[in-house]
Amino acid sequence: MRQLLQRRDLLKSATTAAMLAGLGRQHTQAATRTRISLAKGSSTVVTGDGTNLFYRDWGSGKPVVFIAGWGMPSDMWNYQMTTLSERGFRCIAYDRRGHGRSSDPGRGFDYDTLAHDLAAVLDALDLRSVVLVSHSMGCGEVIRYLTHHGASRIARIALVAPATPYFLKSPDNPYGVDASVFDNIRKAMLLDFPKWMEENGRPFVVKETSEAMIEWLKGLMLRTSMKALIECHRTHTAADFRAELTKLTVPALVIHGDKDVGCPIDLTGRKTAAMIPGARLKVYEGSPHGLFVTHIDRLNADLLEFAG
Repeated sequence: MRQLLQRRDLLKSATTAAMLAGLGRQHTQAATRTRISLAKGSSTVVTGDGTNLFYRDWGSGKPVVFIAGWGMPSDMWNYQMTTLSERGFRCIAYDRRGHGRSSDPGRGFDYDTLAHDLAAVLDALDLRSVVLVSHSMGCGEVIRYLTHHGASRIARIALVAPATPYFLKSPDNPYGVDASVFDNIRKAMLLDFPKWMEENGRPFVVKETSEAMIEWLKGLMLRTSMKALIECHRTHTAADFRAELTKLTVPALVIHGDKDVGCPIDLTGRKTAAMIPGARLKVYEGSPHGLFVTHIDRLNADLLEFAG
């Protein structure tokens, strides 16, 4: 009888423990859900590895999600989001991990993880029929998201001054850039990043761009951790998207300036558009890499037309 009672007590304890474990999991999941949307317009998405991604959510209507370029937080899209959110679109942008107001885990700056972060934002907000708008490095995150997570949530994509398909010089990419060039850039950034920005700020824009605007852009980049800057630079300058681009199935618009010195159009934009089935290429004459601030009206008009 004593053994029977002991066995019954053990079973009861095991059942209780299992129930508590289940409740614990439910509580954790519920806690995660409550952390996903803290406040309209200033919220956080928590990724699978616990990284907090700050996002902004303006307007209502068809969702347009903006992915920033290398070194930039979501603020870079202010001039596009303001206009589109006032014209019937729900505009969402988030700070990449290690950038702006997002947390800085010091890891996860590869394209696979960054694509998972984009998936976390789309899933957390349950966004569908999304128009993805990306700049520079962010275009790689969009491509990797589509090839790894599918296009079920995505209606179309706009790649603005893309840093794709492949930068590095190789036997099958003879007009690419030697890897040593990028190594030296990273060495310069690690030695004196403010000086590097000072030297590269003016080529990013046009002669009519005010010094105040350049200072604003530099201020945004100073909010990005050095670890994120270096690792993301290493990631996007070495990535090869040539095979992935041919697999995209959603309508795509590629916008690129013919005076872009950071991502020369013949190495990036033209090739990217040619590799995506059915993609349209729009060339902005005289436009540099920072066309989101130098050609605001034209870019906004093209995005409104494409997203509509």
